Amino acid sequence: MSDLIQPAVPKTVGVIGGGRMGAGIAQVFAVAGSVVCLAERDPAAAVASRDRVAMGLLRAAEKGKLTESADAVLERLVLVDDVAALPPGADLVVEAVPENVALKVRVLAAAENAVGEQTVLASNTSSLSVAGIADGLRRPERFLGMHFFNPVPASTLVEVVVGPQTGDGARDTARSWVAGLGKIEVMVRDSPGFATSRLGVLLGLEAIRMLEEGVADAMAIDRAMELGYRHPMGPLRSTDLVGLDVRLAIAEHLHSELGDRFAPPKLLRDKVARGELGRKTGQGFFTWEAS
Repeated sequence: MSDLIQPAVPKTVGVIGGGRMGAGIAQVFAVAGSVVCLAERDPAAAVASRDRVAMGLLRAAEKGKLTESADAVLERLVLVDDVAALPPGADLVVEAVPENVALKVRVLAAAENAVGEQTVLASNTSSLSVAGIADGLRRPERFLGMHFFNPVPASTLVEVVVGPQTGDGARDTARSWVAGLGKIEVMVRDSPGFATSRLGVLLGLEAIRMLEEGVADAMAIDRAMELGYRHPMGPLRSTDLVGLDVRLAIAEHLHSELGDRFAPPKLLRDKVARGELGRKTGQGFFTWEAS
């Protein structure tokens, strides 16, 4: 395999799920020049997804990060409320639905039926088995993980996760698309939590245990990592950004796969039970203003 990957931009991209992650993925491909078809579960959800993309583009324009108007980029976004309506000629379809294997297999299998044999299918999963999802597809050689990071427009990294059935063509094409977005890929073999979630969750869980044990307050723990290890964001603030419910679900999955070092702390479970999910609810380990 050559490391001389030429940047490229897919002409047409399908994105399944228009939450924070899906909207961010749709935004970066549209900014790069792709026509993006964003599929949501119903018309109201589709409109909400479009609003997220529009807001993201407005912020990018205000920061001078667009080479054309936000409206011009938004014209490349097409909304549908059924995965079956994805364009048959799509080069790439990325799912960004919640971390549930059955749900991911269902939407990807529906997408596989809607698009052509040349289409690369990708999951934005942060921890679930790519091989396990591929088992539910007819063309697993055209499937892999493309794990984007939140917030997608600002993050440089995309983790490209190669399953045992992923073909070399799909792998290298995905790498070229990541480069075309102006991002950097890190390629990893399919394993529980891949590289990023496995390390990031472990650090976050230990930070929560330290808070639980009274070692230091949340601000001090985060500052220790930011100043001492040059992390751009501390593990507790990062957990708030990801969502405490999301981090708990990933931790439970890794606990079942890799053992007790990933056991979720009681403090994390308690906060999720109280609805303190981080930035999206306004309260997590820190208090957040509405954005």
